[in-house]
Amino acid sequence: MNTAPQLGFLGFGEAAYHLARGLRQEGVTSIAAYDINTNTPERGELIRRRAAETATRLVASNAELAAAANLILSTVTANQALAAAEQTLPHISARHTYADLNSVSPALKRKIGEKIAAAGAKYVEVAVMAPVPPQGHKVPMLTGGVHAREFADMLAPFGMQIEVGSTEIGSAAATKMCRSIMIKGMEALITECVLCATRYGADEPVLASLNKSFPGIDWPTLASYMISRVVVHGERRAREMEEVVETLRSSGVDSWMAEATTKRMDWSVALGLKARFEPDGPKTYREFARVVAELQPPPES
Repeated sequence: MNTAPQLGFLGFGEAAYHLARGLRQEGVTSIAAYDINTNTPERGELIRRRAAETATRLVASNAELAAAANLILSTVTANQALAAAEQTLPHISARHTYADLNSVSPALKRKIGEKIAAAGAKYVEVAVMAPVPPQGHKVPMLTGGVHAREFADMLAPFGMQIEVGSTEIGSAAATKMCRSIMIKGMEALITECVLCATRYGADEPVLASLNKSFPGIDWPTLASYMISRVVVHGERRAREMEEVVETLRSSGVDSWMAEATTKRMDWSVALGLKARFEPDGPKTYREFARVVAELQPPPES
């Protein structure tokens, strides 16, 4: 019989919600979460609804979360990863495992890991290697650190797909960061390509040409999917790409493309695109292009 951990989510956004739902179905019965947006007008209703759906107990502080859980999964935005850890430090001890699922640079993972270890708890870096939905808790994860095997053994019985990587903190993060150069870069490029092509009525021939150059890829479907990710998760992606930029600079590699990708993600946020669509974003790239054209009309010829 598997002994389920007492699970606590630090941040209860999309990733935490889908992980909690899957793990609840697999038999994890004790799930708590602390999210600073629980009672805000912007996100509170969604957080509370998702918590009720997954039977996740929402707590009011980092201290309450640490008291309720022995396994804490940090799932905040990249720019809040360090602050979330520091706010949790006074409340954790040797009975806790702190798994950092945030998309941040290797250097930041090491910094957080050192702080968690100094507090007496176990630290595991986790790189989530694909979008959490639709795979949910079965999304592939790469882990690192001396406690990575223990973490994997704890959750593998509940359906999680965890690969144990290096015992050195930072290796898994580097893998994630370099992958994001490609994935988020493609999202930005497809967004820019479609915006221009639709204004010239050239989107169909452009995508048909890409189909010929890269057979096996359904480019119209891929374009619609990737653009929806930019719209729905632009803020989170922009902050992640800032960590990618830091990773590149730390390695001595120029970060030109990553910086441009960050600008495109921030553009989506500044334009307020997320509020113009349903929660899952635009259904097609043409719907997206039509809304953007209304917000940013092309110049007069």
